[in-house]
Amino acid sequence: MNSGLSKELLLSLVERIEKLESEAKSVAEDIKSVYDEAKSQGYDPKYIKQCIKLRAKDPDELAEEDELLKMYREALSV
Repeated sequence: MNSGLSKELLLSLVERIEKLESEAKSVAEDIKSVYDEAKSQGYDPKYIKQCIKLRAKDPDELAEEDELLKMYREALSV
């Protein structure tokens, strides 16, 4: 290892990453639990996920995408 690298700093970075990965795993499990709850209440997680993606978009961008999709669907009669 390069003598210019700090072992303490490297260890600190690795430990922080490990902690964040553990927290991310926990959050992912919580999210799955909420989707399971939604499904048990009769909601379709596929469409909930789609709604979440749509809500994250800029309203103008979303309106443009909706309009383009509408145009394409009309052109293809679908």
